Amino acid sequence: MTAQVTLASLSQQTGIAVLDHLEQSMSIPVVDGLQAQGDLIVIPYSLIDSAVTFWSHPVWKKVPPEGIELLRGAAGGNPHTLVADPGTVRWTTQVYDSDFLAIGLFHASAIAYLLHPEHGASGCAPGTYVVRRQREHEGRRARLVAD
Repeated sequence: MTAQVTLASLSQQTGIAVLDHLEQSMSIPVVDGLQAQGDLIVIPYSLIDSAVTFWSHPVWKKVPPEGIELLRGAAGGNPHTLVADPGTVRWTTQVYDSDFLAIGLFHASAIAYLLHPEHGASGCAPGTYVVRRQREHEGRRARLVAD
């Protein structure tokens, strides 16, 4: 990927069409902290390493340039897709989460991007991140966010 990655370039690279109201020509911001995208939240592993652990021998998948689907939104069926340059990001679903919210974990040696047709995209700085479902609370009840 070039130094300036835009929503248009990610959409073209992955074949995932984004909604017309999103600004497609601006550079995608890169964050090294918490990020939320609808029903998904990305958390630096160091913030929750006591709650999320790897299996003893996890199987890692390399994230291809066209991306890997992390989660498909419940309401609209749109995918949350992790996108990266070849050989820069590994992904595993073989994690244990004491809160039972983790979808998986990825390690990025270069910037990785989260792409969603309705929410646009955001960048994750190099590092290790846990991808979790989000939940919302209503009184004493908690339920998964349905996006």
